[in-house]
Amino acid sequence: MRRKPLALWIAAGAGYAFLYIPLVIVIVYSFNNSRLNAEWVGFTLDWYDKLFHNDEMLAAAGNSLLIALTTSLVSTALGTMAGVAMYRYNLRLLPLLVLTPIAIPEILMGVSLLIFFVLVNFTLGLVSVTLAHIAFCIGFVAIVVRARLAGMDESLTEAARDCGATPWEAFRYVTLPLIMPGVIAGALMAFTLSIDDFVITFFTAGAGTVTLPLQIYSMIKIAVTPEVNAVSTLLMLLTLALIIIASRLTPSLAGGPKEQP
Repeated sequence: MRRKPLALWIAAGAGYAFLYIPLVIVIVYSFNNSRLNAEWVGFTLDWYDKLFHNDEMLAAAGNSLLIALTTSLVSTALGTMAGVAMYRYNLRLLPLLVLTPIAIPEILMGVSLLIFFVLVNFTLGLVSVTLAHIAFCIGFVAIVVRARLAGMDESLTEAARDCGATPWEAFRYVTLPLIMPGVIAGALMAFTLSIDDFVITFFTAGAGTVTLPLQIYSMIKIAVTPEVNAVSTLLMLLTLALIIIASRLTPSLAGGPKEQP
């Protein structure tokens, strides 16, 4: 009985080490005072200074932030409506339409969106990337909102209706404040998925459209320099911070709604 937990801990430790040691190496070597990542030379912040003075990198970061913010706002609005509809109504087609972009491989979705934009003669650029990200992120927001609704006390909405509130007033003043943590968590998740997406962006971006993941990809074609490590570290920290915030706002997703004393 004692060997099984030990073996389980060893297997889990090996798995987490395989996942996270390369990330730690990327962070450490972003402070390496050498352009080559072959060995550690010394500590420096020069690569971060060069990064913030790199016009191409700043332009790519600006495009990624613009796309991620727009995607987050639009997909949150549409995903919230989809999540409410999936929870309140027995619709068979809506869950299929909303959840299919999550289930299919990203490369398949990227190719299909590219074919669609070509067929409708839509110019590839920031708009096409934003539309593709919105279509991809709606399902994630809908899942989070629907999970939040499942942990809500529906009698509160019924009490508001009994007091004379219209369906819109009951949703605005009762349901929406109760599910707001889930809505915010869905928005943060959409922002995170959008800002670091590469596959869908690669297929739907035009020739002159460069986002942060695409810029990093173009830089590592030559060599993985400490400047690449620096931008990867910053992107990693931003993504991790948003994930932590989202997880703290949705405790019901992890362990269900907490009972009130």
